Order: sequence, then C-alpha cells, then structure tokens
Amino acid sequence: MKLPKTVNRYCPYCNAKTKQKIKLVGTGGKRGSLRRGSKQRAELRGRGQRGIGNKGKWSKPAISKNKRKSKTTKKTNIMYICEKCGKSKYRQGRRNKRTGKITQE
Repeated sequence: MKLPKTVNRYCPYCNAKTKQKIKLVGTGGKRGSLRRGSKQRAELRGRGQRGIGNKGKWSKPAISKNKRKSKTTKKTNIMYICEKCGKSKYRQGRRNKRTGKITQE
C-alpha cells in the first residue's frame, strides 16, 4: 500500500481539517523470551532437558519452518502529525498486502 507524504484530514486538537504528515511507526515491543509458557524458559529450568534421548516436547517441531508461520501480511501503524499544531494522532495497525511505503507527491 502506497501512502502520500501529506494528507488533508481532521485534527481533533485544532477541531478543523488540516494538512498532516504521515509517519510509519513500529509495531511495538516484542514478547520477552523468558515469559511464562515460553519454550526457552522451560529449557532453562531443565524441564525435559536432562540426560540423553528423546527430549519430547522440547525437541524440534514436527512441522516445517514454512508451515509454522500463518500470517502473510504485516500490520502497519501510522502516525499523523498535524502541521498546524504539531500534535500527533496514532492509527493502529491496518493489514496491507505490502507494508506501507511513503511516496513523493
């Protein structure tokens, strides 16, 4: 999805339609590797990791690497910055076929 550099849109702070810059923002923080229920945490604690032989639940997955991923697109978060007052409005992830690219106007 291609996005223009500036858009004319409503600003809730100015209470009027103003020109706003578009900025692509990251999708937020990632889940920690040692959170409850994670594979790394269980391996660290030594559950099912003693000795030799079958590691059971903690061995390699039965599915191939390609089959594990279910999502084909990534969500893009957009930040609109008002050129009049300088305040920004955040619009949460919209799923697009192509990750947003800001184009020249």
